[in-house]
Amino acid sequence: MSNEQEAPENQLDQDVQEEGPETTGDIAEENDTEAEAEQVAAKEEVSIESLQKQLAAAEKKAEENWDKAVRTQAEMENLKRRTQKDLDSAHKFALEKFAKELLTVIDSLELGIQAATGDSPEVHKLREGSELTIKQFESVFAKFNIEAVDPIGQPFNPELHQAMTMQPSNEAEPNTVLNVFQKGYVLNGRLIRPAMVVVAKAADKPADDSVKIDEQA
Repeated sequence: MSNEQEAPENQLDQDVQEEGPETTGDIAEENDTEAEAEQVAAKEEVSIESLQKQLAAAEKKAEENWDKAVRTQAEMENLKRRTQKDLDSAHKFALEKFAKELLTVIDSLELGIQAATGDSPEVHKLREGSELTIKQFESVFAKFNIEAVDPIGQPFNPELHQAMTMQPSNEAEPNTVLNVFQKGYVLNGRLIRPAMVVVAKAADKPADDSVKIDEQA
């Protein structure tokens, strides 16, 4: 065989040898790329899971804060209503102590009228003056929602009346007010002084004469 014939064969072997390492490098590079892709995918999966956990924690925290805000708002509304109620009550009953002091003046005038008996001009003028003063008091009381409790003939009411004594009566129903020693008063529906009253009770039954005769026999 000549040198010219061996040359192509040597050249072919050399080309094969040169191509072999290059093909192996390509495979290794592909493997590295796949590994990197898997790592990236794994990192992305971990990142998504972490984000989901953070989102769930944030949603839970937001829900807790919302509940706190709702409770706080409800407490503020309740506090506002209580405060307004206290203010309304203070406005309504601010005159309670003052009204109680004036009641003693009215009581004195009424007792003076009851004691002013007689037909003399002086007594008559005294009664007229006292009655006029009482009417003026009643007019002022009406402006401030102060009402008298004068329950003659009405059923006894322990919330408004104070029973001073009980008296047998054939004319009035039991537990009915027979007489008023002292009027009561209410301020905006609240009792500031109960009416002092005499309450009727059933009259004692008379003894049966026939029973007495039988007992004596």
